[in-house]
This record gives sequence, C-alpha cells and structure tokens, in this order.
Amino acid sequence: MAQARAWQRMLSGRRLDLLDPTPMDIEVGDIAHGLAFVARWNGQTRGDWPYSVAEHSLLVVDILGRMGPVTPAESLTALLHDAPEYVIGDMISPVKAAVGPGYGVLDDRLQAAIHLRFGLPAVTDARLKRRIKRADKISAWLEAVQIAGFSRTEADRFFGAPDPEVAADLSVVLRPPAQARAAFLERHDSLMDARDAG
Repeated sequence: MAQARAWQRMLSGRRLDLLDPTPMDIEVGDIAHGLAFVARWNGQTRGDWPYSVAEHSLLVVDILGRMGPVTPAESLTALLHDAPEYVIGDMISPVKAAVGPGYGVLDDRLQAAIHLRFGLPAVTDARLKRRIKRADKISAWLEAVQIAGFSRTEADRFFGAPDPEVAADLSVVLRPPAQARAAFLERHDSLMDARDAG
C-alpha cells in the first residue's frame, strides 16, 4: 500500500514535510502568505475582508508590548505564535478538542522548526509562553466583541475580561490579504533586525 503524501509544496519552491519539518524548509514569505489567507473564526466575522491569522499575530505583538517590557526576540516569538497555521490552518478550539492530541503534536513539530529557522529556542520558555497566551486571549476578546458577534458578557466568559489599560483603544484591522502579508513581513524583518542589533 502506498504511503499517503505528507508534504506540501510551498510557493517559495520548498517542499515542507509536515511529519518531519526541518528549519531549512521554512521561509518567512511562505508563512506570511499563508497566514494572510487563513481566516480566523472560520471566516464568521463582520467586514469586507476575512480577519486573517497574520492580522491576529500583529495584534498579539502589539498587546504583548503593552503588557510590559519586551525584547525583540520575545516579540518575534509572539509574531510567530500561530505560524504553523500557514500549513495546517486555523482550527477553532472545539474542533481542536475533537481532533485530539495529534493536532498538538503536529503543531509542536512545526513550531519547533519555525523557531529554529529564525534563531529562537525550539521550545518557548514557560514564562514567555504564558505572557503570549495572555496577549492571545486579549486579542481573542477584542476580535470576539468587535467582529465575531460576541457580547461583552460572552467574551468575558470565554476569554476573560481584558485589562482596560492594555486593551484600551485597540481595534481589529481588516484589510486585503496582500496588505496583511506585507505588514507581517515588515514586522518580521524589523524584529529580526532589532534582535540582531541587540
């Protein structure tokens, strides 16, 4: 019996093995492109454009910066926190639960390869991971209330009420995928430069 194909050809020409990804097969252009075209909330959001994982990632970086001092490497880790979704898509939490632990294993393998590609530790430090998760929940709350049709009470119940000082005046941005892709690449490049300069 022939083995099922477990790789994907990327626009860069790379062939990414999903079961055994290597840092050599990771390109930031592929990540930015993929995330700019992956819709959060399964596309069930208001607006003329889907809210992409690329936009979400940029918002998480901004929120993390508002939560306290942050290094360029920490911001880069936050920018890439959902990077595996460029090939495996964004699944809402109920679907992840239904799929089971296999999803998490696949996500972890891809995340480690992505981190190594950009000079980050394969596994994120537990303290930073908690901070990014908090920023991620604040982002989810903002998205839920501003574009996904949740009431504030519902959003508080599912994501926790955000610190008003952190979330004040933040808005969810909707724009065409090409613009989201460019913004993601620009932020990635500036964080890499800042990290390398430090």
